[in-house]
Formats: sequence, structure tokens, C-alpha cells
Amino acid sequence: MTAVIRLTKEFRFEAAHALDGYDGACREIHGHSYRLFVTVKGRPCSDASSPKYGMVTDFGYLKSIVEQQVVSRFDHAFVIHRTPDNEKLASALGERFARIVTVDYRPTCENMLADFAAAISRHLPEGVTLHSLKLHETAASYAEWFADDNM
Repeated sequence: MTAVIRLTKEFRFEAAHALDGYDGACREIHGHSYRLFVTVKGRPCSDASSPKYGMVTDFGYLKSIVEQQVVSRFDHAFVIHRTPDNEKLASALGERFARIVTVDYRPTCENMLADFAAAISRHLPEGVTLHSLKLHETAASYAEWFADDNM
């Protein structure tokens, strides 16, 4: 039996958010240069006739999933919690700006990771599972999500 291997790919995107109801400075609109590390795991393909022979998955395929499910959705967007008051704000901002993303949670690094994990997991090929995510908001601050902790 082949070994289980973990693959990691890094992604970057810029986004602004506001933590509505928070008791600190982050309740104000501010932005981050996010770095997202996506780690998947699986066994390399053992079928020598397959073009994916020796691969857990193609890095390009992983890139397309994350780009579609996360980066294209959040890059250069203003992310805000969907509430009745914020819907009015999002609508007003949407008249001037195209990249307003409303989510069903306060857009903290932690909650964004849970959202990203669900979205990415749904699109992984058979035999490949999401192992972990790491999301840096700043060079020195990040949150992590591990599949083993969320079973």
C-alpha cells in the first residue's frame, strides 16, 4: 500500500472586512493581505497507465478549486456579516462598488476558515481529503483549521 502524502499550496488575496459588534478597533472597516495555506492528503495514484500516476492530485486542480471557491469570491472584496442593518449598507455600497460579499457569520479569520473548509472539501476529487487550512491575516497572526478537530 502506498503512503499517505500531504500536499500544500499557498494562495494570496486582499480583502477588507468589519467585525460588526466587536468591542475593539476591528469593528471598523479595515483590510488584510491574506495568505491561505491549503493542505490536502491522500495516496498517490498507483495506476501506471493514468496520467496522474504518482500524484495525490494535480496541484493545478487544487489551485482551480481554491481559486474558484475562495480567491475569486473574496479577493479585493469588502466582507460583511449579513444582518438586516448590514444588508442596507451592502446594498448602498453595491451601488458604487462591485465586490461586496455578505456572509452568514461575523467575518473573523476563524469563521472564514470554517467557510473555506466546507467549500473546498465539497470539490476535492475522490480519495483526496482536506487535512488543514492556515489563514494569515498579518505576517504574525493566523488561525488554523484541522480536519481531525472537526470530525
